[in-house]
Amino acid sequence: MARAENFFSWQDLRRQHGLWPYARSTSSAPRPRSDIRTDAGEASSGVNFASQDYLSLSSHPRIKAAARDAIDAYGVHSAGSAALLGNTAYSLQLSQALSEFVGGREVVLYPTGWAAGYGAIQGFVRADDHVVMDLLAHSCLQAGASAATGNVHYFRHLDQNALVRKLANIRATDTQNGILVATESLFSMHSETPDLRALRNICDAYGASLLVDCAHDFGCMSEDGLGHIGAQEMLGDIDIVIGSFSKTFASNGGFVAVKTRAAAEYLRYYSAPHTFSNALSPVQAATIMEALAIIRSDEGKELRRKLRDNVIHLRQAMARSGREVLGEPSPIVPVRVGGEGLGRLASKYLSLYGGIANLVEFPAVPLGQSRFRFQVMAAHSADDIETMVAVFNRAMDSAATELEQIQRETDTC
Repeated sequence: MARAENFFSWQDLRRQHGLWPYARSTSSAPRPRSDIRTDAGEASSGVNFASQDYLSLSSHPRIKAAARDAIDAYGVHSAGSAALLGNTAYSLQLSQALSEFVGGREVVLYPTGWAAGYGAIQGFVRADDHVVMDLLAHSCLQAGASAATGNVHYFRHLDQNALVRKLANIRATDTQNGILVATESLFSMHSETPDLRALRNICDAYGASLLVDCAHDFGCMSEDGLGHIGAQEMLGDIDIVIGSFSKTFASNGGFVAVKTRAAAEYLRYYSAPHTFSNALSPVQAATIMEALAIIRSDEGKELRRKLRDNVIHLRQAMARSGREVLGEPSPIVPVRVGGEGLGRLASKYLSLYGGIANLVEFPAVPLGQSRFRFQVMAAHSADDIETMVAVFNRAMDSAATELEQIQRETDTC
C-alpha cells in the first residue's frame, strides 16, 4: 500500500501540470476526429491517431447490425466459460470461419488477446521446458512464460545469431525437454518484423517449436489480410499462431491457432484463461465474424489499400518535416522523441493544439527513447494526416522551447 501512495504522488504531480496523458476516454466513437476527456475530466477534441481501429470497422453499418441481431437472439452475455456452457452458435461459427481463414488450423477462442498470448504459453509449456523469446515480446507472452517455467531466456531483438547461441547453450545441457521460441509478426513499439523463415529454420535445427503473435497485422496487412505471416508465406510453418481481435476486428477477444485437434483440445483444458474466464459474449463473436467477412471480401482489400496509402503518406510527411520515423510501414507509425521530459511536454501541447496520439515512454521503451505511436486508420483522410503532422511539429517546437526555459532556470538555481 505504501508503494501505491508513492506512485500516486508522482502520477498526480504530473496530472496537476497537464503531463499525464494516460487513461483518457472518448466521448464519441473512435473516428478520425474524436472528442476525448482526460482522467481529470477535462474535455478536448482533435484529429485522432490514438485508436486501434485499423480498418475503421468499429462503426461499420454491417458490424452494428450484426451486434444488434446478436443481442436480439442471445442477449449480451455468454454466462459461462467455453468449457462450461459459455459457447454460443456465434462462437462456434466464428471458430469455423476463422479456421478457414488460417488454412484449416484448429482455433481456440479467448476473451482477450492478452489472455490468448498468456494462455498459449502457460497451457503448453511445462516446468522443465524452456521458453526463448525476443527481448521485446509482448507482456502477455512474458507473463505466460514466467507462469509456466523458470527457464525463460531472452535474445536480443531480431538478432538471429543471438537466438542460435541461446538455443545451442540450452541443448548443450538439455536434449530432452521442450523449447518454445516466441516472437511477434509486428512489434508494436518499433513497427518491425522478423524473418519468420529464418526463425523456422533455426527452430528446426535445435528441435524447438515456434510461436508467433500477430496481434497488430492480422486482418489489416498484406493482400490476403494474413499480415506478415501471409506475406512471408509462413502460415503452414508456424506451430502456434496467436491473434487479437481488438486492432482490426472491432471487438475485444483473441485466438490461438494450432495444427491439430489434439493440440486444440489440450489447450482448451490446460490453458487457464480459456477454462477459467467467461467466453466471448455473443455480441463479440457476432461482431468479429462479420468483421472477418468484410476483411475477406473485396471491400476488405480496398480498406487495406486505403490503410497502406495512409500509412505511407503519414511516414513520408513526418520524414519531410524532419522527424525520425521508426520501423517499416504498418498501421503503427512510431516517431522518435528522445528524452522523457521532451515527450511529456510535447504530449501536453499536442492535446492543446488539437492532436490525439499516444506517448510511449519508459518502461514500455528503453529509457531516453520515448516516442509517439501514431495509429493509422483506413478512414483517415489526407487532410487528417497533414493536420496531425502540422500539429505535432508545433507541439514539438513548443515543448523544446519550454524545456530549454526549464533547463536555464534550473542551471541558474
